[in-house]
Amino acid sequence: MTPAIALAAHPLTVAAVQAEPVPGDVAGNAATAARLVGRAAGARVVVLPELFLPAYHPPTLAADPTGTDVAAGADGQVDDPRLDPLRAAARDGGATVVVGAAVRHPDGRRTISSLVVDTAGIARAAYDKQQLWGGERDLFDAGRRGATLLVDGWRLGLGICYDGCFPEHGRAAAADGAHGYLCPSGYLAGSAHRRDLYYAARALDNTMYVVFANAVGGADPWRFNGGAAVYDPEGRPLARGTDAGEDVLVATFDPGALAATRAAHTMLVDRPADEGLTRSVLAG
Repeated sequence: MTPAIALAAHPLTVAAVQAEPVPGDVAGNAATAARLVGRAAGARVVVLPELFLPAYHPPTLAADPTGTDVAAGADGQVDDPRLDPLRAAARDGGATVVVGAAVRHPDGRRTISSLVVDTAGIARAAYDKQQLWGGERDLFDAGRRGATLLVDGWRLGLGICYDGCFPEHGRAAAADGAHGYLCPSGYLAGSAHRRDLYYAARALDNTMYVVFANAVGGADPWRFNGGAAVYDPEGRPLARGTDAGEDVLVATFDPGALAATRAAHTMLVDRPADEGLTRSVLAG
């Protein structure tokens, strides 16, 4: 059984972004991210795609790790001056920004991470992707722990792309009391069915809001399919982008609607402690 966690007192306006970064251009992509945060005026949380700062382009990430990575200090803080426009946009807009980056840690690990840029303009490596997909394992190390972001009384679990394909990852966020789940992603053309199913399912599984941001554009085989979305706690889209073109999708998390959904659909409190892990084997 998952213990009840108090809900926030007020609604939270969020934005899911779909956009096309330039491979290897961290400074230029940070400036683009700043512009997109400006388009999300009024949003308290803005989520941009996976690896948005260097772009999700494995050949470039492999060829130029020094130029594509940002360095985190022992406390996770990232002081890279290329991020200054994004820091300013977060400060000026009063928004907490979640943006994908390739992060080099003091112990030498290289991770696919979500940076959180807070309303004071401080950037931190907040979460490292735990479930690496395909060739990512050749370039990056897997994250070691989950993370929950607190904004205005809302508890927001952090995931990145493939993490959200594993029900247990979203459930771990919910078990930590998450009211929402933020997933910067990079879904390739041809994956729209999975893109539209996984994150709606995580919302429904856990009666929590989900923000799914995705890259768009690019050239084959690294062409991305947009479809950014915000899902309500029953997995219905509050906002959804098309498969092409830049977009900033703004929606509101409503604590009253969340409370009503959780009262009507009690999966979190009904969950058995062993989740069916104790099993019998029967002969047919």
